[in-house]
Amino acid sequence: MALQENNEKEALVSENLRLVSSLCKRFVGKGIEYDDLYGAGCIGLVKAANGFEKERGLMFSTYAVPVILGEIRRLFRDGGEVKVSRSVRELYLKASREKAKLENELLREVTIGELANKLSVTKEEITEAFCACRSTVSLTVTNEDGESEMDIADNTSEEALTDRITVEMAIEKLKENEQRIIKYRYFNALTQSETAQKLSMTQVQVSRAEKVALKKLRQIIEIGA
Repeated sequence: MALQENNEKEALVSENLRLVSSLCKRFVGKGIEYDDLYGAGCIGLVKAANGFEKERGLMFSTYAVPVILGEIRRLFRDGGEVKVSRSVRELYLKASREKAKLENELLREVTIGELANKLSVTKEEITEAFCACRSTVSLTVTNEDGESEMDIADNTSEEALTDRITVEMAIEKLKENEQRIIKYRYFNALTQSETAQKLSMTQVQVSRAEKVALKKLRQIIEIGA
């Protein structure tokens, strides 16, 4: 039982790094480097994973947002410095070298799980090391434009931000083509005709696919899947 709970916590951390990145963007340009913001946010993410009780019926993102924001705000109160232990730095350096080696051998990006297995540590330990020491490492699936995160406006309220993040996470559960249609239409503000041109579809096909995708999104969000 304990092993299962630990695996679930590790999965929550590794699957929600983009949530931290999105929240950190609210504080860019306010006196603290992005790397330090991200490190503090990841500490909050780990705390949220440890304290999350799915029995309460909340989505993890809804629970995690205030915890992550709390750690980032504490960073401002404490003078803007995140303390990183020597063991964490050493693990980060070791993992960075192993990551480069594996990607050279496999000719693709490696996952957190693969690194953890190779180094005989947990996925949570790998995640914490990368979070604390380097903010731009790519260990997650990228979007269609080759970016690993989405921009969120700085003046977004916490409630609206939570809603936005919930939608983004739900979008990831759609089929690839449906994701592209939603992102082109609602994130890039393209018309159905412009979207159709980019996807080599007709406007009618885009319209139908969009309706199906939106219906799926509503169902995913309603059940908190």
